[in-house]
This record gives sequence, C-alpha cells and structure tokens, in this order.
Amino acid sequence: MSQLRWKEEVDLNRPFFVIALEGLFDAAGAATSAVDRLVDSYDANPLADIDPETFFNFQEERPMVRINEGEREIVWPTNSIWGAKCPNENHDLVLLSGVEPHLRWRTFADSLLEIARSTSAEMVITLGAMAGMAPHTRPLGVVGSAADSGTADRLGLGRPTYEGPTGLVGALHDELDKAGVPVISLRVSVPHYVPNPPNLEATRSLLSRLELVTGVQTFHGELDEAANDWRKQIDLAVSNDQEMASYVQQLEQRVDESEILPTGDDLAAELEAFLRDKRED
Repeated sequence: MSQLRWKEEVDLNRPFFVIALEGLFDAAGAATSAVDRLVDSYDANPLADIDPETFFNFQEERPMVRINEGEREIVWPTNSIWGAKCPNENHDLVLLSGVEPHLRWRTFADSLLEIARSTSAEMVITLGAMAGMAPHTRPLGVVGSAADSGTADRLGLGRPTYEGPTGLVGALHDELDKAGVPVISLRVSVPHYVPNPPNLEATRSLLSRLELVTGVQTFHGELDEAANDWRKQIDLAVSNDQEMASYVQQLEQRVDESEILPTGDDLAAELEAFLRDKRED
C-alpha cells in the first residue's frame, strides 16, 4: 500500500525533483532552507505528502500541539511535495523539504521513486550540508557527485568515496540508481565552528550551484546581503578570540592552496545533452 497521499495534479515541464531532509546531512539547516526558498519563490502548489505514521518514532520527532483560531490541533511531522512552475525555463521543479524518517527507509525511498516516476522527473537532485573544514571567510564550497559512473563522467562530477554509516539520502541514491533514474548530490561544506542555523551563506552557495547545474533560476542573489551580514557577525566573534583567529587563518591557507572550484558555466548545457540522450535511449 502506497504511503503517498496525492493532493492535486500540476502539469509540469520536464521537472527536476529536488530533495532536502532535516537530519544527518543538513548541517545548519542549509539544505532544507534552500528548498523552502524555492517553494516560496515560485509560489509552488502542493502535490502530495507522505503519511508520517509508518516512518517516524514520535518519541524522537514529536508532533506539536497548537491553537488555531481557538481550536486545538496536532501538527505531525510532514514530508510535503510541491510542484513549481518555472516561467521561461526549460524545466519545472518538484520540491521536497522535509524530515529524514526514522523507520522503513527502503519503503520511504520507494515513495520518492514513485513521485519521480509519476511526475516524469528527468533527474533527482539531493541537497545536503555537512560540517567541514571550511573557513567562513571564503565562499563555501559545494561538491557535486553521482554514484553512476556514466552520469558522473558526463557531467564532470565526482564519485562518492565515503564508507561508513549513511542516512536516508544514501539509501535513496542506491534505490534510484538501481531503478535507472538519474540522480546527483550537491553538498555544501559548513564551517564546523559555526554549526547553528541559520547559515544563509551555505544556503546561498547551494542555490547558486543548483542554478549552475540545472540552468533553472534559484534567486540566490536575494541572499547576498543577509549572507554578508552573517559573515561580518562571525568576523567580529573570531576577532575577539586570538586562538580562533589563528585557526581560521590555517583553514584559509588550506582552501587557497587546494583551489577547489565548481565546474564550468557550460555544465547546464551538458546536462541538457545528457538528459536528451537518456530520453532517446
């Protein structure tokens, strides 16, 4: 029995399915904030949600009680799916900003695969954020990867090298790869010494890279001022701690020497060619 509860049908043009989930791979809430902004920016329409009963331990992710117009109601953890029409773009978006489930990950991944197939999504893109050795004084790097060697080679992405405990995203990538659905991951590195949300610089970096990869406008420029304010606040705090200031300088040197840069501006064009070949196959 499907755990999906469809709400309305939205006619979408060759959509990308963009997913971000609170949990292990959403440091500072940067990834879910990115998808939330896309939902708001495009005034997205609700497509479906996933029944939480099967997937959550409510002692860990407790529902909330609130009073709405004098009436008491319980708000359960939700994973809602939105459809966004993107005028003047080659692709629309299917969007999910939710909570990583505790239970039955394979069943949950099956539900996301059903969404991808039902909406005819041409590619699934997961957004994530990890605490790392990134200095706040430099643009926060975004790493793109794909487990499928053909996808990775064609789009100039890396191959995953991590071995160890994984989350729902890892299980989802495995499910989609086996089903033949193109899927890539974009992950931003968040300074480990500034782990708390919000981190609008990390959110901006994810949205900027998503736009570079897909060619779909993400309105990341709207976060420029807020991201700069965030950096100034951290600058002030670091300047008052000589030991921390020295540590940040070491991180800066490491980043400057590695000079990790995103792929070129022609990535979106290469993505279109890749998707065209997939459709012909």
